[in-house]
Amino acid sequence: MTIDIIPIEHMQVVYDRPEALACNHTHYCPGCTHSIAHRLVAEAIDELGLREQTILVAPVGCSVFAYNYFTVDGCEAAHGRAPAMATGIKRVSPDKTVITYQGDGDLASIGIAEIIHAAARGEKITTIFVNNAIYGMTGGQMAPTTLPNQKTTSSPSGRDIASTGAPLKISELLAQIDGAVYVVRRSLHDVKHIRQAKKAILTALKVQQAGLGFGLVELLSTCPTNWGMTPVDAMHWVETAMMPYFPLGDYKIADSVHKLG
Repeated sequence: MTIDIIPIEHMQVVYDRPEALACNHTHYCPGCTHSIAHRLVAEAIDELGLREQTILVAPVGCSVFAYNYFTVDGCEAAHGRAPAMATGIKRVSPDKTVITYQGDGDLASIGIAEIIHAAARGEKITTIFVNNAIYGMTGGQMAPTTLPNQKTTSSPSGRDIASTGAPLKISELLAQIDGAVYVVRRSLHDVKHIRQAKKAILTALKVQQAGLGFGLVELLSTCPTNWGMTPVDAMHWVETAMMPYFPLGDYKIADSVHKLG
């Protein structure tokens, strides 16, 4: 069999690292899809030409690692307080694109009031909400989005709904608020859904550029380490366990968003 060797000068680069994504080794655990979320956000920033005007706000938790991976301006908020900090930044600098990048332990627990009231005020910010149904950085405790009967370090026998309540469905909750104009849920467990997530992030940033109101993209994500699974099993668990409880879909798309095209 003869193998044709194509000279490098005849090759064309068809895919490259986004300028908004730093060239650093990842700190995330193997199989964690935070890295995929970063890539999608960076690609969207580049495609819209927003790198020089973007300000990223991330709080405590695994999301705090985001500062290592984006070549945009950023600042760290106290745990759960990213929407409040983003509100101040956006109001002082309305020409900037302000993004909060938050996990479920942060946004849905200590920061639940912050995100609800940011949406109620119709703050013109974009929130990327990474939901992996557990506290990641702090030791795998039960989070507000932990599934019924899911075992964590603080619920070793599984989450008991009778004593802890049901998991919060953030997209469904925020979609009821008038100030929210774009609220969707996507997943990062396979290529098809990753592409859909990318489109949602692009739309959310366009919503902010147009000054339409508050936007949130929820991303179902993995946490193989704290779930006690292999990366492959974790991807499967997103599809078989998380998606039935947190259905993917468009929970709020205002008429003004449809007009963006």
